[in-house]
Amino acid sequence: MGGDALRWSEYRSMPWKNGGGTTREVASGTVHAPLASIEPADGFDWRVSVADVDAGGSFSAFPGIDRVITLVEGAGMVLTVDGTPYPVGPLSPFAFPGDAATDCRLEAGAVRNMNVMTRRGQATAQVRIITVAAAQGAEMACATGETLLVMAVTEGIAVGGPAGRETTLGRLDCVRHEGPAALTLRGDGTVAGIRITAAR
Repeated sequence: MGGDALRWSEYRSMPWKNGGGTTREVASGTVHAPLASIEPADGFDWRVSVADVDAGGSFSAFPGIDRVITLVEGAGMVLTVDGTPYPVGPLSPFAFPGDAATDCRLEAGAVRNMNVMTRRGQATAQVRIITVAAAQGAEMACATGETLLVMAVTEGIAVGGPAGRETTLGRLDCVRHEGPAALTLRGDGTVAGIRITAAR
């Protein structure tokens, strides 16, 4: 499957599970791992979304889900996971279990977070922050059985696919690709590379 452009203006807005705010869904999917004989109750094995957090408070509980949260706007926050506080700075992916008791404290005003969720035993996620320099560009490889999402954290990034087609991304736009290919990154800025792999 080729690369699909996903635009910030078209992301679906939905309420948080606990009703405390809203999130915009970037993409979600299911995998065909050996254990995935039934559809998950909430419809996904993996999900990428962007949430606006205007005030501190408790996170929704997601039993059986692993999470990676990355601050894409704002100064910082402190997440307390099962009683242990962790400072989370901008563009520093932080992994934690979705079923842990998690509370958020904002350090300096509202933040915007990119959230990656995967169903334990079905899929895993890796999030990398990549700086793209105009002089040399960058490349990301996608393997068989993987889904790769490249989200622009800044303006000024273009993603090229295997067919030579190039997609210019605005801030928080994304390209989704499945299957073996190399994607080229051109421009001057920063992207988040999200790699979803089906559990073996």
